Amino acid sequence: MLRASWKSLMARKLRLFMSAFAIILGVAFVAGSFVFTDTLGRSFDSIMSSTVGDVVVRPAVGDTDLEEEPSTATLPGSLVATLAKTPGAARADGNITNFGTFVVGKNGKLIGGFGPPGIGVNFTDGPAAKGLQPWSLTLGDWPDAPGEVVLDDKTADKAGYLVGEKVNIVTSGSQPQVEARLVGIASMDGGLAGASVTIFETSQAQQLFTEGKDLYSDIWVTAADGTSQQELRDAVAASLPQGVEAVTGDTAADQAASDVQEALGFITTFLLIFAGVALVVGSFLIVNTFSILVAQRSRELALFRALGSTRRQVARSVLFEAFVIGLVGSVIGLGMGIVIAMGIRVLFGRFGLDLSEQALIIEPRTIVVSLVVGLVVTLVAAYLPARKAGKVPPVAAMRDDAVLAESGMRGRTIVGSFLTVVGAALLGTGLFVDVPNPTYWVGGGILGVVLGVALISPLVGRPVIAGIGWIYRRVFGAVGLMAQQNAQRNPRRTGATASALMIGVTLVSMMAVFGASAKASIDKAVNREFVADYVVSSAVGMPFSSEVTNRLTRVEGVEEVAAFRWDAVSVKGDRAGAIGIDPDHVGVLGPTPMVTGRLDALTPTSVSVSQERATADSLAVGSTVELTRSGTTKPFTVSAVHGESALLDSDFLLSHAALESLGAPKTDSFVFVTRKAETVPAQVARDLDRALADLPVVTVKDQDEFADEQRSQINQMLYLIYALLGLAVIIAILGIINTLALSVIERTREIGLLRAVGLSRRQLKRMLRLESIVIALLGAALGVGLGVAFGVALQRSLSDDGIDVLAVPWPQLALFVGLAGLVGILAAWWPGWRAAKLDILRAVTTE
Repeated sequence: MLRASWKSLMARKLRLFMSAFAIILGVAFVAGSFVFTDTLGRSFDSIMSSTVGDVVVRPAVGDTDLEEEPSTATLPGSLVATLAKTPGAARADGNITNFGTFVVGKNGKLIGGFGPPGIGVNFTDGPAAKGLQPWSLTLGDWPDAPGEVVLDDKTADKAGYLVGEKVNIVTSGSQPQVEARLVGIASMDGGLAGASVTIFETSQAQQLFTEGKDLYSDIWVTAADGTSQQELRDAVAASLPQGVEAVTGDTAADQAASDVQEALGFITTFLLIFAGVALVVGSFLIVNTFSILVAQRSRELALFRALGSTRRQVARSVLFEAFVIGLVGSVIGLGMGIVIAMGIRVLFGRFGLDLSEQALIIEPRTIVVSLVVGLVVTLVAAYLPARKAGKVPPVAAMRDDAVLAESGMRGRTIVGSFLTVVGAALLGTGLFVDVPNPTYWVGGGILGVVLGVALISPLVGRPVIAGIGWIYRRVFGAVGLMAQQNAQRNPRRTGATASALMIGVTLVSMMAVFGASAKASIDKAVNREFVADYVVSSAVGMPFSSEVTNRLTRVEGVEEVAAFRWDAVSVKGDRAGAIGIDPDHVGVLGPTPMVTGRLDALTPTSVSVSQERATADSLAVGSTVELTRSGTTKPFTVSAVHGESALLDSDFLLSHAALESLGAPKTDSFVFVTRKAETVPAQVARDLDRALADLPVVTVKDQDEFADEQRSQINQMLYLIYALLGLAVIIAILGIINTLALSVIERTREIGLLRAVGLSRRQLKRMLRLESIVIALLGAALGVGLGVAFGVALQRSLSDDGIDVLAVPWPQLALFVGLAGLVGILAAWWPGWRAAKLDILRAVTTE
């Protein structure tokens, strides 16, 4: 029986490879996501191990779960000498780290940007944990005087600097622009994952980043021979002042690596979602293929039964074919996944995350998961066709009748309706009910609705096919009528094929509605609340020196300048947003509805609380609230309660002085500028650009440019999603090709008779083309309908988060339907070509 199954499998290599292709793509995404994220994790593990000492002394951040930006709290320089005398310590070294330092290349462009940071550090010759040397000097010398710097090798190469040349550097410290002489080039084992590092002499680093004070970001304590990290940590901890903590190097490295991996975990989730989409779409293709093959092989299977094969043996033979397809598809998919991981590594390298120095990591888990996923999906998809093959009695199987019984449709309708209702309930719960992990509820709901509609698509699609058929009959006559009847001949087959395309169109349409709504909401917020003439921001999304704001105030034609600072604090261990504003220029930041009090009355010891936070924490004007940032806690008096605002949407609003009293640096996130009424807008804009000409990290935009920038970020996200969802559409196209090709074989005699009575080759091709278009348009119609419903629900759920305008891009959705029709035309080409080549006499005599 196995030998017969193998011969049957080899006789249909092309069609079965098309089915396996769906598994190949799905498994490739699964494998590729794991390989890439494992490689990413190994790279960061290597970096973190090289950037900690045996014991790391740092400002305590308290017992909170805050996922803050790197701490800007500091330690006194005198503590370094104290810790060096700790029993079991060989030495202690103070480190200064700034995450807003970027090198400007010879071409005037910034090295780095979004993603990997630009880091400024001071030079010490202290070893990292376990005696490792974090840096290797490959050329020149280390900096030993102010005005000297060392760059990492990748940054120096990209910027085009040679040892001895002057380097242009921009920082978020007190000096926004620095020029220094390059005295050396260094490298780190395993690379820096795209980060750029500038190494300063210690006194200059303190001048730039700690306002010239003898302060450090953290201190490394090196263990003497025979002293373990834990023993040294315990000895160090005993002599630390309040607000300072000591952790072993292993602990610090593990914490840093896990934080990075958690922050980048969206990459794995993102890729696995698309892998799931590809596998779900592929399962429709497999079910369809095996259902048709079982129907076409009914006589062959009947012979097996007549010769003594049991139902179980017949079903096993079909499952054996599915197992081979799943195994081959999984193995090829695993190999393609490695190629995808290479491609992702190259793609992320273009955005700054350079992993070229880290070899790809292929864990045993990746191989096992890839094989299991591919095999399970294939076998589950082939189970029902295999079961059907085994249940047909020998005599009945002699009749080549693949038409579904009504009872089969009735069962599908009941199950499909149930899944649709349950999916809608899960979707509503995830969107509108406060439940843990709402994303899982939403994802499960969307999957339930899509699968439910796919099952009932033969019924739901009847009006669509009838409507298209009405057009066909009037435009194409008898050929159009036959195309309609062929599409209706086996409604389950047509529905399953259309459902594969429906899934891709659903997700694309949903994201189109969401994207259009997000962009419309941005336009509304800018038009309503953007009162400034210009906004100044960082081109890399990092804070910049407040000296930039001071420059802008001196530009001729400028009337008001208002700096805006994003930050984070904690209240009793809970994370909260904080925004620093200038009370003297609060009007430039746009209208903010006030419940009570005024923002222009904020002082260094007072705070404005959002209405939602005030209600939750029972706060009112006159109350005292303690805010903590990077280990510093201070009480503030509530002097105002503010409502919702697009810009000042934060739990707490403080003056710059108040935020600085908590240890926040003097760096701004945005600066809003208004011009004098009598000035020329274009001239003021040119003067602002001229004032910031030496700082490519900072850009000036007017209202329209600012809105365009926000919309472009949404467009980039949508283009990436569309590209990935395009793979699901490719699988759907293969499904249509497969269905039509198998249908041609199934209808060989019928096609021969039609050709014998006068149907031309051109008419035959047109009939198959119209049939393919029906299937594609059915999938597009169902997909657009579901996509709009999901998109509206998603927008409504995010209305409180700023997506408060519903916009349905009807022209774009119409384009999707038009492209679906084109897909139908392309998918019908090969089956039509094969059908037209059939010999009429042989076709007529085919059984």
